[in-house]
Amino acid sequence: MKALVVGSTGALGVPVVRQLIERGHDVSGLTRSPEKARLLEDLGARAVLGDVLDAQRMKEVAVEVRPEGVVQLLNALPKRGPIRIGELEGTNELRIKGTENVLAGAASAGARRFIAESMIFGYGYRAGDRIVTEDDPFGVSTSIDDVDRALNALVSLETQVLDASLEGVVLRLGLFYGPGVGSTEFMAHLLRRRMMVLPGGGRGVASWIHVEDAASAVVAVLEDPAPGSVYNVVDDVPASTRDFVAALSAARGLPGARSIPKWLARLGGRYATMVVNATLRVSNEKIKDELGWTPRYPSIREGLSSPA
Repeated sequence: MKALVVGSTGALGVPVVRQLIERGHDVSGLTRSPEKARLLEDLGARAVLGDVLDAQRMKEVAVEVRPEGVVQLLNALPKRGPIRIGELEGTNELRIKGTENVLAGAASAGARRFIAESMIFGYGYRAGDRIVTEDDPFGVSTSIDDVDRALNALVSLETQVLDASLEGVVLRLGLFYGPGVGSTEFMAHLLRRRMMVLPGGGRGVASWIHVEDAASAVVAVLEDPAPGSVYNVVDDVPASTRDFVAALSAARGLPGARSIPKWLARLGGRYATMVVNATLRVSNEKIKDELGWTPRYPSIREGLSSPA
């Protein structure tokens, strides 16, 4: 298949491009950076320059590439992951306006399929012990204006994709991690320097996904889509941030983390405090049943102990 990957040089984009090429697809990757074009070419992809916020350029790119399928993996988050709520704003714009522009370009060039990355926190941050499925409400308000803007951006992205004339599919990814993933490497850096702290002990339990497994889910959906579908892409065993950090420390032989009160952590990073104390257990049964996809790394233990 002729595929265009938007967000192709990010932590998820690179393994998606690599896996698509390994499976024999003809891949073009969109990047704003001439420097990152070499990375795509080294992977065996064609590099195309453009900014998703430039509507005209997105139409030109789509006509130039003529993709059958488009994969959108857009975010503007810091490599270490978002800590402050304000760090979500750039990604909000990409999810709203960027999605609009990429969809319009894809449609104008006759693309058939459109796969977009969403995330599980659209279900909210407090589901308790209940297992969340794709049938649960999405875009659940937190009553925090800045966070709700991010949730509304996710809803906008999903609505645009699912209402489009293309074969649109949305993937709601768990907290992703793995070698080379900025947030994972940032945690390792803090652990190495004995600076890693866990607000409130990081006891909230959420669903995770190894970046290679997230990429394999993208490939599976692009190759065998069920138009109009939404899939949760998470591993089999939800885990707390405390357990994740402990497993990362053990895998890399690093010192452990220490706990600090939530109120103190909020002074430096309110959003990060929300995430590490979120309670959101999410089911992956739908994508397993419908597409036969299974995670290579069923839990963070296997994923963090693997060298790749």
